[in-house]
Formats: sequence, C-alpha cells, structure tokens
Amino acid sequence: MYRDHTKVIKIGDRVIGGGNPILIQSMTNTKTSDIDATVAQILKLEKAGCDIIRSTVNDDAAAAAIPAIKKQIHIPLVADIHFDYRLALAAIENGADKIRINPGNIGDEERVRAVVNAAKERGIPIRVGVNSGSLEKDIIAEYGHVTAEGLVKSALQKVAMIENMGYDNLVISIKSSDVLMSIKAHELMDKQSRYPLHV
Repeated sequence: MYRDHTKVIKIGDRVIGGGNPILIQSMTNTKTSDIDATVAQILKLEKAGCDIIRSTVNDDAAAAAIPAIKKQIHIPLVADIHFDYRLALAAIENGADKIRINPGNIGDEERVRAVVNAAKERGIPIRVGVNSGSLEKDIIAEYGHVTAEGLVKSALQKVAMIENMGYDNLVISIKSSDVLMSIKAHELMDKQSRYPLHV
C-alpha cells in the first residue's frame, strides 16, 4: 500500500507521509526515568537503523527525564501516554517531539482539548491510537463484535474530535492482535483518511 496522497507530518527533524520514505520506529522497555539505561538502549537502536523512538511517560519522573534523554540521542522522541492527560502536558512541556494518546482513555473532551492546545502551541504531532482491546462498547454493539470497520470508525471519531478543536497535525494508529483484522482496518482507513498511518 503506497500512500503518496497523505499529509506530510514533521516529527523532530524527520518527516513522514506524502510519499516520503517509511520510517522505522521502536520503543524502549527501560524505566524512562532511568536516563542512562534509556539512552543506552536508544543509542543501540539508532545503530540498528531506528529512525524514531517511543518511550513511555507513565509518571512525573519519566516526563522530567525527557530533556536529559533528548540531549544524548539523535532521533526524535515520542512520548507514549496512557490515561493521564497531565503527563501528556508535561511531556510536551519537556520537549517531546510527538505525543501518542488514545483520546478515549485520557478523560473528557476538555482534557483532550488541553493536550491538543499544548501540542498546537508547540507544533508537535499527535498520534491518535485505537486498538481492539479498548474499542468503545457502543461501537462493539453496533457491529456485534470487534471488527476492522469498528476500529476505523473509532479512530475517525477521535480524529474528527481533534480536527474540530482546530488541529490536524495527526498520525493514525489502529492495532489489533488479529493480523488479518489489522490489515483490513488499514486498507479501509487508507480510503477514508489523508493522514499517515503508524503500523
């Protein structure tokens, strides 16, 4: 699937979408607040060809570690946020090059708006993530079970919410442990979205 029609998104000093080369992203499995261990792992990944790195920001110490980590690495750093919108704000404030959120699990619309406004102020992209394990109950009920169509609908609803807040610096991620469902969801999303896809 070659997607040269998508919006170009800048992540740090790298670009994706619009026919640009596919970039390889990996994720650290260290405690992000352990700066030395996290940096050591990222440097190894850089040597292996990693273009973008994602690290979990699951507490205040992880958010606070971002500046020190960034000083020692050479690729953009994505902050992986779960549940707490305040950690997204802290990661943005501390210089993350991109934020990964699932708007459905970080709270009400005002909390999402706070994150969007902070990202907009800094001009950093948001990766909007949905996955089969956390699909909304109403969408599951509509389709009878978890489906590729339901995943796409959920993702597009979240994208529309952020667009309505005046921001379109977005990357979409749809994940399922069912490989065939994941492939179908990406094929469906390709026809309905102009945003780059994180696979």
